[in-house]
Amino acid sequence: MNLDLSNKTALVCGSTQGLGYASAVELALLGCRVILMARNEDKLKQVVQTLDRSKGQEHGYLVADFSDNLAVKIAIDDFVQTNTVHILVNNTGGPPGGAALTAKPEEFITAFNNHLINNHNLVQAVVPGMKAVGFGRIINIISTSVKNPIAGLGVSNTIRAAVANWAKTLATELGPFGITVNNVLPGFTKTVRADYVIAAKAKANNITEEEVMKQLVAEIPAGRIGKPEEFGAAVAFLCSMAAAYITGINLPVDGGRLGCL
Repeated sequence: MNLDLSNKTALVCGSTQGLGYASAVELALLGCRVILMARNEDKLKQVVQTLDRSKGQEHGYLVADFSDNLAVKIAIDDFVQTNTVHILVNNTGGPPGGAALTAKPEEFITAFNNHLINNHNLVQAVVPGMKAVGFGRIINIISTSVKNPIAGLGVSNTIRAAVANWAKTLATELGPFGITVNNVLPGFTKTVRADYVIAAKAKANNITEEEVMKQLVAEIPAGRIGKPEEFGAAVAFLCSMAAAYITGINLPVDGGRLGCL
């Protein structure tokens, strides 16, 4: 099985922690040159030094805040002037929790801009280079809510579904050029985002976080929450040559928790 990604450049967003960082780590281990993208330059400088360089690759980073569409667009447009991005991993923190009914319209607009519009600007910037070399991988880290909405995440459920359908459309449009587009859906994984969700559930139900954790684990056939590196491995596989015929899918990495196909 060919998993080698030497001589490939991957841009991984939201990659100073959590699932973005886990994906960057696994891509580097497969030989990829990894470009991290996040808003905190100090953290970027620290994290980029932790990535594997055993195949001679030199990693780097771009500074951009996903709350600023123009900043993200400027950063990527400048980078692709002199670099080809073979792999794009779209990822940013989810919107705050809350019911859909009580969400303000501007909350949906902000989330739409932070997720779909940034993703779209990044894709438009990198696809010409992918087409030129006949290889491209676009991965969107979204949520299992695209298959089964999660209670208390009204805005997130809505926007994640929009991203999933945008990606499926792109998969059809870009398939003839050797470019795949896939969504990877994290279940409960040990990340800062998961800690936030657990704390919110505990507060909303007036129970301890330990009780919430027990309830969550009880719903997972694997009997535990996931490890970030397990999620990163799934992302890295979809970026490899071995996954060249896999496109337009929503892949849950959730220990079997979802009750639907």
